[in-house]
Amino acid sequence: MSEGLRKGIRVFLAGPGGIIVSLVVVGGMPLWLPRGAAGVDNLVLPLVLIPLIWAALFFHACLDRRLARVAVVAVTLFLAHGGLMAQKLLETQPAATESGR
Repeated sequence: MSEGLRKGIRVFLAGPGGIIVSLVVVGGMPLWLPRGAAGVDNLVLPLVLIPLIWAALFFHACLDRRLARVAVVAVTLFLAHGGLMAQKLLETQPAATESGR
């Protein structure tokens, strides 16, 4: 793989890829975080942590020597949290029935 292509992939994983993965992680976090006493901790904590999640992905993409490891971590986080969100969205819910008919 050429050095220019490796640099382009690394820039993508550090920039827009890191932002996309961090947004998906934040979307999936309320599904596995425990509720707090007020019942909103699982919603507030991901919003507060989004800069930290993005920064961790950014620095990992910039500093890790092995580009494949960076891609595996990003894809694993994306698929795990994306799968959690998809499962939640696809849960079957009872259809609303009309009463009196």
